[in-house]
Amino acid sequence: MKKEKTPMPEQQPQERIKNFNEVALGYNEEQAIEEAERCLQCKVPKCTEGCPVEIDIKSFIKLITRKDFSSALEKIREKNSLPAICGRVCPQEDQCEKKCILGIRNEPVAIGRLERFVADWNDKNKNDPGSSKKSDDSLENAFAELERIHDGNGNKNLNINVQKLQKKARIAVVGSGPAGLTCAGELAKMGYGITIFEALHESGGVLVYGIPEFRLPKSILKKEVEFVKNLGVEIITNALVGNTYTLEDLFGAGYKAIFIATGAGLPYFMGIPGENLNGVYSANEFLTRNNLMKAYLFPEYDTPIKKVKNFAVVGAGNVAMDSARTAKRLGAEKVYLIYRRTEKEMPARIEEIEHAKQEGIIFHILSNPVEIIGEDSFVEKVRCIRMELGEPDSSGRRSPVPVPGSEFEIEAQAIIMAIGQGPNPLLLKKIPGLGLTRKGNIIADEKTCRTNIKGIFAAGDIVSGAATVILAMGGGKKAAISINDYINSGIW
Repeated sequence: MKKEKTPMPEQQPQERIKNFNEVALGYNEEQAIEEAERCLQCKVPKCTEGCPVEIDIKSFIKLITRKDFSSALEKIREKNSLPAICGRVCPQEDQCEKKCILGIRNEPVAIGRLERFVADWNDKNKNDPGSSKKSDDSLENAFAELERIHDGNGNKNLNINVQKLQKKARIAVVGSGPAGLTCAGELAKMGYGITIFEALHESGGVLVYGIPEFRLPKSILKKEVEFVKNLGVEIITNALVGNTYTLEDLFGAGYKAIFIATGAGLPYFMGIPGENLNGVYSANEFLTRNNLMKAYLFPEYDTPIKKVKNFAVVGAGNVAMDSARTAKRLGAEKVYLIYRRTEKEMPARIEEIEHAKQEGIIFHILSNPVEIIGEDSFVEKVRCIRMELGEPDSSGRRSPVPVPGSEFEIEAQAIIMAIGQGPNPLLLKKIPGLGLTRKGNIIADEKTCRTNIKGIFAAGDIVSGAATVILAMGGGKKAAISINDYINSGIW
């Protein structure tokens, strides 16, 4: 048996920094079967324990060894409606692969790569098991129902009956990111009529505005969203719940429960001098301009991102790596990544860190910005101070401590702050009495996803704070089960 994983074919670094094409090229059939045959087929597999959506990993891998790729996809989709996405962006090394028994002495089975292969194979062979499941009970678009909430004079008419559109009951999902899509898909499979309300003009949430094309192609995301729609889910874009519609509007229109999955879209800043200079971006703004507003397709789309010689990115999570690698592809000669701890403490995926290094990103570890310096209101450089690690903080990581007199400067004409994000308050402040944490996240029961308001559920980053795609999906799945229990209880 091979000790190491089957290598993933990739674009070479010197080529990929010139384009936004996907870096990892995926397994072919021979490579996938070779990797699948490494699986020990444990009687009591531990890998599933590490999967937030509980995919039957052992079974789908066995089907790959039999070359029954279509059945392998069906097996995955029993638990996960977004396999092509999860196979690309989930941190399997910290989840399912971390539990793999083979990984005790050798490298674990490349579960994520196999999941991606199955989804990609299916796409190439046009054999989607969900394509025939489109609901026929959606007699008219739910948007038309909600449009009639408002008469021509702007007054509300809440005497709307949407029961005719449903099998069981109709549920509203706010947000079309991974938590929202998962919850909607699971409830649709149970026979509910689902409408997703998305504030932006495209579906996908962080999957569409936050993750670059070279990690998750938009074409892949659109196909995964289409699969969810084919389950009978309505998606209404440009609908900012809290403004376009209130929660009272939705309940009044006949929705029996509302699931809030609006994610974490409010960027954090450091509060240091110079942070208001031209050329300072939040990672959210920078990546949204590039991904959703298609700056990566310049000159076809003339989305403004300042063209500069040197970029500096503050942070070391996946968002920071995405920002740094995007800046490199937009033509920056040098991209610096500034992080106050060591590489060992970086929260980004190991794969993303390695790719960033290969692409020439310059790491300044044990460094922290103290001031952004500009001229004529534009960024010119960032002043940093050296750090050293002291005692562990509340997260268990050693706290960085400034080294007196160690300041130094980095020349950069644009700075990207990628130090985390919190809940967007636009909707939350429109829900009187909703329980919130000190940081503004929704308080929801960990097992049931129920909030303190009857009929309102929440999960994903809006509850947990910024986390991973698969953890958000796990929350969406738990919420779907809980909503089903709530509806069946008859207490609504």
